[in-house]
Amino acid sequence: MPPRPDEAHEAEAAPRDTAATETLSNLDLTRYRAGKATIEISRSTAEERSLACVTQQTHITLPESRLRCSLDSAGVFVGDARFFVRPDGRALLPAPLALSAPQPPPPPPPSAPRRAAPPPLRRHASRRPAPLEHPLRRKCSPLLESVLLPGGSDLNVHEWKAVPDIWRTAAEKYPDLVAVIDPYHEPPTEWTYTQLEQEILDFSQGLRAIGVAPDEKLALFADNSCRWLVADQGIMATGAINVVRGTRSSDEELFQIYTHSESIALVVDSPQFFNRLAESFISRINARFIVLLWGDKSCIDSKAVKDIPLYDYKDMTKLGRESRNALVLSGHQGHLAISRGQQEVFETITSEDVATLIYTSGTSGTPKGVMLTHRNLLHQIKNLWDIVPAEPGDRFLSMLPPWHAYERACEYFIFTYGIQQVYTNVKYLKEDLQRYQPHYIISVPLVYETLYSSIHSQISSSSAARKIIALSLIKISLLYMEAKKIYEGTILSNNPVQPSFIVYMGKWIWARFLATFLWPLHNLAKILVYKKIHSAIGISKAGISGGGSLSMHVDKFFEAIGIKVQNGYGLTETSPVVAARRPFCNVLGTVGPPVKHTEIKVFDIDTGGVLPDGSKGIVKIKGPQVMKGYYKNPSATDEALDQEGWFNTGDIGWIAPSHAIGPSRKCGGMLVLEGRAKDTIVLSTGENVEPSEIEEAASRSNLIHQIVVIGQDQRRLGAIVVPNNEEVLAEAKRKSLVDENGEVAKDKVMNMLYNELRTWTAHSSFRIGPIMIVDEPFTIDNGLMTPTMKIRRDKVTAKYQGEIEALFK
Repeated sequence: MPPRPDEAHEAEAAPRDTAATETLSNLDLTRYRAGKATIEISRSTAEERSLACVTQQTHITLPESRLRCSLDSAGVFVGDARFFVRPDGRALLPAPLALSAPQPPPPPPPSAPRRAAPPPLRRHASRRPAPLEHPLRRKCSPLLESVLLPGGSDLNVHEWKAVPDIWRTAAEKYPDLVAVIDPYHEPPTEWTYTQLEQEILDFSQGLRAIGVAPDEKLALFADNSCRWLVADQGIMATGAINVVRGTRSSDEELFQIYTHSESIALVVDSPQFFNRLAESFISRINARFIVLLWGDKSCIDSKAVKDIPLYDYKDMTKLGRESRNALVLSGHQGHLAISRGQQEVFETITSEDVATLIYTSGTSGTPKGVMLTHRNLLHQIKNLWDIVPAEPGDRFLSMLPPWHAYERACEYFIFTYGIQQVYTNVKYLKEDLQRYQPHYIISVPLVYETLYSSIHSQISSSSAARKIIALSLIKISLLYMEAKKIYEGTILSNNPVQPSFIVYMGKWIWARFLATFLWPLHNLAKILVYKKIHSAIGISKAGISGGGSLSMHVDKFFEAIGIKVQNGYGLTETSPVVAARRPFCNVLGTVGPPVKHTEIKVFDIDTGGVLPDGSKGIVKIKGPQVMKGYYKNPSATDEALDQEGWFNTGDIGWIAPSHAIGPSRKCGGMLVLEGRAKDTIVLSTGENVEPSEIEEAASRSNLIHQIVVIGQDQRRLGAIVVPNNEEVLAEAKRKSLVDENGEVAKDKVMNMLYNELRTWTAHSSFRIGPIMIVDEPFTIDNGLMTPTMKIRRDKVTAKYQGEIEALFK
């Protein structure tokens, strides 16, 4: 630990054998010995700025021919600030600075006793290096890198202004706590908060060193890992904008995102992913450089790289460390940094600067890049503790795609409370739940549905007696929880009329009696059945669900067995969380009340007026987390955001009325979602799909007359297809599929249509799964088309609701 300024004259570092290898990486290091020279550097203050260099034998003479060596070993002041040079000697002053032989010091005042004083090391007559005509503009995170700003480390900055600011606070509060564990990448990684902060600082400075400027876009196409987090935050810390997507997206979709966002460089996950992109993607883009997060550069397809500079993760962090050590600070007008012979003007990242671009899924052809600012994301970081009351040392299991807004917001938030995040994936989820016993897991409904199915499969595969006992006890627990909700006041209702006191008291007495009767059996179930389930799942505090609708039967099951699942709601456009169930009032069937500083209202679809609680309409959101807009798409922005700042979610829902008494007295203000008014489909994986593009592609087939893509809250997409019977018959004849009666069997028609869908939608990131054939076309007369000849998707899905449910089973 280097001595503080007030300790500079009390201790010296151990002597060094050479004078040309010392690097000062800490600006508070004020005294050290290099060879025979003792170097003393005062703290840079208005009252005292000096540098003295003496030896035991004679004064050091530093002619300009030895300038490089002297800077390596001693450091020097320029203007009002000190700087140090890294040991490889690459950093030179931007203008000549002659270091001449020292002059004798001025005589002391008559009243002061005479004593020997070390001669000062004289600087050039010009106190500051001549500024360049066009200094480079740089931005930095005001709290994380305050040393780069006017006032340096003396700045009194406490409030977060940019997302990367959180790492300085976290490193100061939890320096030695483990922040991340990434066991499945090579090498396996475990970082403390101090180490994680340094990785982010190094990566960020590495990007600056190779020329990344504020507001430029960098495409970050990679999967969830600790290095993804470093790259994400490193890009933000430079004032640049990251454009994020995962490796499962199609090459064409990634190309659309890269080109539409006007990205200038590419950060990729692995050599395998890069080589996949080589022919169809890399050869078609303009990239200033490429960064590889994991793996060996030697595995990269060199033909695809051509003349594009290629860096791996270690290259970037090493370059960043060296560049930070070599940074020369000069406190002049504004604040100038002189690094590698160039002046850099540093400014602060502001809360209104765009931090990231997130593209909605299925954006081939008409991409919609959501612009989220630092302010948007900081709202989430500062206001999610009511939902997830994390404590230092709590363990989170992370498995969602990192580009998912839900994953990112929760991830940023939990790190501000000193948690430990463990990275996993679907393959190792079951194993890691038992291995790490997480306090929380943040995921989409599909994960909870998978866990639910796994538990029931294990119960079904057990002996007949155990199966009967387990299923019976689960039913008893479900009944117990329903009775408990009545007297606790968490029965959901949209009825604005408050029940009479007498009627409610009757229900309350009955519910109390039933719950008391069932309580011993419910406790028996805990011992015989649920204890084993808890051990296997390992979630000790809560599972946080978002990104889609959680099925009620799954919700009720986990409640009954004692595993808390808190459902939330939001969209990419809202950063994303706007409402969530609280741990102390977890009302099933709802997505909870709004988060802090957020307004939610329900508007009439036809009139646009605000509806009273309990009435169903379009849900609109207003708050500091609402996006800045869609990138390069003002018309879509104007359609989604009105002049007062209300964001139209396109979702149908209602707000639970407030009751003073009754079984619903704790539900007031809770948001309940009924479906989506707009066309976007949200799968249970949390992925958003724009069905119109798939439908348009499929309609190009001669065999398909009409099609509606379906799959809301399902694991995969499906389709309702009205075939072109004449073309189907003709195609069947060509393929000799017609029977002796001149007809085509329905299963053969199904196969023909399915093959057509696969052919015409091959470019899409999503594949059509099960399909349903209907003979009745969608028309204006049967109410399935609008007067302008547009298919009424909501009417079609409502008409065939039963068939759709059976289709996905």
